[in-house]
Amino acid sequence: MLEVSHYTKRYGRTVACDDVSFRLPNGTVNVLLGPNGAGKSTVMKGIAGFLRFEGQILVNGKPNHLPESRRALGYVPEIPSFYPNLTVAEHLEFVARAYRMRDKQSYQTRADELLELFSLSDHRKKLGSELSKGMAQKLSICLGLFTEPSVLLLDEPFIGLDPHAIKQLKDTMWRLRGDGATLLVSTHIIDSVDMLWDRAIIMQGGEVRADVMREELQGSERSLEEIFFEVTEGR
Repeated sequence: MLEVSHYTKRYGRTVACDDVSFRLPNGTVNVLLGPNGAGKSTVMKGIAGFLRFEGQILVNGKPNHLPESRRALGYVPEIPSFYPNLTVAEHLEFVARAYRMRDKQSYQTRADELLELFSLSDHRKKLGSELSKGMAQKLSICLGLFTEPSVLLLDEPFIGLDPHAIKQLKDTMWRLRGDGATLLVSTHIIDSVDMLWDRAIIMQGGEVRADVMREELQGSERSLEEIFFEVTEGR
């Protein structure tokens, strides 16, 4: 479960996010929508613990800065960033050591499964500096999933992926939902999430402008896309 209460982030006199609040229960896929510059990534980075902010963020009922909250959280950033001299396999090993995953056979099996799922098995010896954009994105997703988090943040996760990887990621997200995880997906491309969501939070200008449950649209002639443009462009 993820709770964001009165989240406000300022850069000097500039307010990047203003009093953002939402509560996401277990077993749900939630999308954070908005045009570029709406404040989506600022929210995601705050939840992940990379920014100081005003307000409160709870992961499974505990403040997000606590070690147990960080262990429960998985994060796929908008822009992948790797150690240039570590291989694909060594990045997974690094995460295993950082999270103190003590059963080496278990986490190596987990690593092999993820690399196979996202077609990276043949690239496990490639250095971080040698990865193409698509491979970098797939490795970033593998790292976010590796620790089997109960709360998963995905910031523009579909950019750079081929159709097969997109399908694999969507299938994985739906499986995690069924296992009781809480997922928050940030994107400005509505088509990328299609019907893969339970709740949509629409932001503009650093504020939440709409909060829509998918069940509210069932049987309605309105679509999420129409609501998005009504909110962000006044159509």
